[in-house]
Amino acid sequence: MRKVIALATAALMSFGMLTACQPSGGGTAATQATTAATEATTAAPASATDVALKVWAPANQIETGIMDKMTAEFQALHPEWNITFTQEIVGEDVARDEVLKDVAAAGDVFFFANDQMEQLVGAGALARLGGAAEALVKDTMSETVANTVVKDGATYGIPFTHNTFFMFYDKSLLDENDIKSMEGIMGKDTGDNVYNFYFDAGGGWKSGAYYYGAGLTIYGEDQITYAEGSNWNNETGIAVTNYLIDLINNPKCVWIDDAKAEELFAEHRLGAHFDGAWNYNLYKEALGDDLGVAVLPTFNPDGNDYQLKGFYGSKAIGVNAQSKFAEQAVAFATFLGGKDMQVLRFVDSAQIPTNIEAGETPEVTADEVAVVIMKEADIASVIQPTNQEFGSRYWTAAGALITDIHSGDLNKDNVQEKMDAFVNAMKVE
Repeated sequence: MRKVIALATAALMSFGMLTACQPSGGGTAATQATTAATEATTAAPASATDVALKVWAPANQIETGIMDKMTAEFQALHPEWNITFTQEIVGEDVARDEVLKDVAAAGDVFFFANDQMEQLVGAGALARLGGAAEALVKDTMSETVANTVVKDGATYGIPFTHNTFFMFYDKSLLDENDIKSMEGIMGKDTGDNVYNFYFDAGGGWKSGAYYYGAGLTIYGEDQITYAEGSNWNNETGIAVTNYLIDLINNPKCVWIDDAKAEELFAEHRLGAHFDGAWNYNLYKEALGDDLGVAVLPTFNPDGNDYQLKGFYGSKAIGVNAQSKFAEQAVAFATFLGGKDMQVLRFVDSAQIPTNIEAGETPEVTADEVAVVIMKEADIASVIQPTNQEFGSRYWTAAGALITDIHSGDLNKDNVQEKMDAFVNAMKVE
């Protein structure tokens, strides 16, 4: 989807005020930007530089009009540039694959999941950030968040929201005690034609929570001791896999390809589902006041209760290393990652800010999802590895584990053999 927006030049502001973009008057950001543009047209420099910026962003930033507001306000801040913005829908989940098809033709600014960073950097597709952009990351975000976009001491992106998942549930089917454990969720009598749980492996992104939750590792506790390989084929790993076999084959558990979670929620035919904040509005529309959110539950695969631990990372804004308008692209990326735009993005699309001050605003602190994500980061998460050795092996191997369980190719008769094969696939020679 391509949308070309030619924006009027507008209000005079210096480059140094890039991250302090919140208008002082009332009204929406878009309205104020339009007013500023009208008032400053006659003052705009006659020699404004023509700039073309292609922005690759997910649908929830373009179809909702959020990006329109942001581009308009950025242009209002920079009358020295006459910017033509091109917006194209490219989700963070596929950014790496799309960028690497043709770096020169990719977005000047694009949104990406931080686990894609190493490959993007290795391909020369992601620009190293310095100056105001790097300071924004280091000075306004927690060390944990900042580290999600750092490689060898260099910063390669601006985190704008947390990239993790938590639990959504139907309060009319499950109560606060039920949702504490997978056993409570699956053991609840929800009636006929109702599913207790929706299984979405996320290509290994969500299903890994069971293995990491049970204390299993890949490349050691530090995630980069490659000689240690993976221990997912030990006694605990076998127990976890058998647990997943039982869960996925339970008639009260629905497989992702067989139904849409939002439709089941709307019909009160689904108890619980793991997903991210970006789909909160979708489920809120389906369930209304019956929508509940909570940290991931515990599970018991071998007589011991373990806390599920989901991958924690960030979604970030990056700059194409081959951009023809590098200065403007970096400035725009910095603007998008600033406090005010993070608040706007939260209000309009429920994406929890990474900026500390943005996270302390009343809009965010009053939000139940924000509270859950902060709690989950403390007790129910593990930092998602970003190294290339992990990325080039894990997603294919882990995704295959779960699809093989669903198809029956992985079962309790061959579980040790299949887990040995997984561990072998993760070896770094």
